[in-house]
Amino acid sequence: MKVAIQGIKGSFHHIVAEEYFGKNIDLLECLSFTEMPALLEDNKADVLIMAIENSIAGAILPNYALIDDHKLTICGEFHLSIHHNLMALNGQSIEDIKEVYSHPMALLQCHKFFKDYPHIKLIEDEDTASVAKRIQDNKLMGVGAIASNLAAETYKLDILASDIQTIKENATRFFILTNNQDKSSVSANKASIKFITSHDTGSLAEILTMLAKHGLNLSKIQSMPVIDTLWKYSFFADVVFTSYADYFDALEEIREKVEALEILGEYNKGKR
Repeated sequence: MKVAIQGIKGSFHHIVAEEYFGKNIDLLECLSFTEMPALLEDNKADVLIMAIENSIAGAILPNYALIDDHKLTICGEFHLSIHHNLMALNGQSIEDIKEVYSHPMALLQCHKFFKDYPHIKLIEDEDTASVAKRIQDNKLMGVGAIASNLAAETYKLDILASDIQTIKENATRFFILTNNQDKSSVSANKASIKFITSHDTGSLAEILTMLAKHGLNLSKIQSMPVIDTLWKYSFFADVVFTSYADYFDALEEIREKVEALEILGEYNKGKR
């Protein structure tokens, strides 16, 4: 199994890859989300793992656009509890650290911790684990990283402070993505769909009522602008259901009321 992730070994995406597929995988490291779809298109990867939302920072909107633009199929999801740790080379204390580098999302989630250490400068970087690796490779004293326990273990860094995220119950949801165009799965109990409504008053409310009528639970809805049409929006929605037949009937009814409807994937609901 060739699994592409954003980041390198020790990243949170790496943790998800091993939790979801096991350790016997061929890991493909990407420093940006934008380079990932091409790996599927060129048959260099079997699946992608892509963060889509965080319980603190919210949705990662550019990733919705990537999924839509490249017609990727959502075949699964995974919820990972996020534990951020401050780490550095051995033999240092927090007072020795002058700069801390990490992904902007990690810095955002840990901002309160660093209010007690005004001498530390926070600097955005591409990836949590890549900073940890750079510190070890270059023997950078006085420099810290915010990353996972796995990153500290992989790159042999000391953890100076554990669980430094502002909100302790912090989780990120990840999509498992393929380019398989057969997006249906009768064994599924969750689906991600995209639809575009008219500008008529109450059009969105009508769609949501239809979902409820068929017993579908709307677990998330996210609006995104339709790029080539001013002030027009598409809606990305996740629905949970107990009956595939009810879900199918709901889509058939909705299809008659919207300008466009697309199934992004049908899959089994991930455990939180």
